Amino acid sequence: MPSEYTSPSDRAGEELVNRRTFLQRSALGVAAVSLGPLPKTFAPQRMGIVVHSYASRWNSKTPSTSYPGFTTALDLLEHCHKIGAGGVQTTVRDWTSATAKKLRNQREKWDMYLEGSIGLPKNPDDVARFAEEVKNAREAGASVLRTVCMNGRRYESLHSDQDFRKFQKEAIASLQLAEKVVRQNKVQLAVENHKDWRADELATVLKNLSSEWVGVTLDFGNSIALLEDPMEVVHTLAPFVMSTHVKDMGVEEYGDGFLLSEVPLGQGILDLPRIVGICRAANPKVTFNLEMITRDPLEIPCLRKEYWPTLQELKGYEVAGTLRMVREKKTKDQLPKVTQLSSEERLAVEENNILASLTYSQKSLGMA
Repeated sequence: MPSEYTSPSDRAGEELVNRRTFLQRSALGVAAVSLGPLPKTFAPQRMGIVVHSYASRWNSKTPSTSYPGFTTALDLLEHCHKIGAGGVQTTVRDWTSATAKKLRNQREKWDMYLEGSIGLPKNPDDVARFAEEVKNAREAGASVLRTVCMNGRRYESLHSDQDFRKFQKEAIASLQLAEKVVRQNKVQLAVENHKDWRADELATVLKNLSSEWVGVTLDFGNSIALLEDPMEVVHTLAPFVMSTHVKDMGVEEYGDGFLLSEVPLGQGILDLPRIVGICRAANPKVTFNLEMITRDPLEIPCLRKEYWPTLQELKGYEVAGTLRMVREKKTKDQLPKVTQLSSEERLAVEENNILASLTYSQKSLGMA
């Protein structure tokens, strides 16, 4: 069903950007979406695809003639070209200079963009590995590299405030090491809100880092898992946006909290035209990358005490607001599950979800 979810209020506290300027830019983005053809500064672009959208097909061992597995970035790029996507965001680990040249040639031939996905340097000894990956990605034509500060989820990986402070310290140190490399290579590093940082925390880290080369991969739905209002997340992180993970979300109550699931674009609770407009206003060059992960719903156990050790500063109205949203906007039917499907059936559902989302992006988001 079409989404109507909007933010009840702006978050109080110190603003990270001039509020009047930002609201003017946001209003321009909303107008661009709602009033018809986009101005030239917001030229229509085709939506790209994140490699994680093909979680089942990437390195698939299923012998399938209809959905053969992708083993290389070139495989992914070729398939996304065939289905009409504008580009890809994919891992750059283990690329060689030869790989980079092949990718660049094909990308330019098909007029597609390329973004990398890269792991931060863990310590000074890991900088050489990071620098080599940045170099190869840049040679392939990637000007933006998405990264994360934590591979897991905050409420599952961290079990005390001390754990979070340790994560915070190490993540900032890694970003400082990475910033020097991307600045030298003139490549943007875009940190995803990956169920690790809340939006205000990530914005503060980036503000303190104060680098034009480090910003955000704005994931449209992840932060719901940390009981954040999606539109407040967008307003907080849009001033830093360099790339996006476009997704729509379905929600459903369960005993320990709520279930959260990616659903095809336009079938969930997010106001996608509004979010896209705000991102375009904040950065007219921003890319829109579909991350439609076909999987069973995630359990967000916010009613269990194990969820809370690193989130004790949350206000009661934030918790209540999320739970009320889940109750009011819950999916009429049960959220889809795929574990009961055969491997071939899961591959088929995955592809259909991606194709449906691309169609929505063309019809409703101005991505020709």
